[in-house]
Amino acid sequence: MSSEELMTSFSDFVVSSSTRKEGQTNSSGDSSSEGGLQVTCFTEDLHDVTLHFQIVRFSKQIYVWVGCNTAKFGHLYAAATTRPDNGVSVTSVLGGTSDNTGSGIARHLVLKTGMNIVLACNIPKDSPMLEAAAERKLVEKLKGLGYMRPRAGEANTSTAQC
Repeated sequence: MSSEELMTSFSDFVVSSSTRKEGQTNSSGDSSSEGGLQVTCFTEDLHDVTLHFQIVRFSKQIYVWVGCNTAKFGHLYAAATTRPDNGVSVTSVLGGTSDNTGSGIARHLVLKTGMNIVLACNIPKDSPMLEAAAERKLVEKLKGLGYMRPRAGEANTSTAQC
């Protein structure tokens, strides 16, 4: 097969192509419906380091990627609540067990959102302040997107009856 035929074949697979500006959110469907998907990307400059974030919200879980200065994938963690005590379990899916940078972020996001979390993170392991700052920015963005569950005792204004 020639390269021209190969390129023609690949172009048949393209559903749509669009360019996103920094901080722009793309949504394909209602995120609360079954199969809904919402993608949010943004960049922050923290502690003289550029952090790139991508948040993909599925109907029952959230995928988060945090990149430090590069588009490297990093370690991958999966976190979810466990029964019967509603604790949180985190496991390393990709990456070494000696570098647990990101596992704490995944655990905290499960507690704050109530959803399963898949987190890819390439923050350097010797930068706990950077990791904490990245988590703060991520939580701030998730709160702004409405992905956080209300704390105990807080009324959810979107479902409150008058």
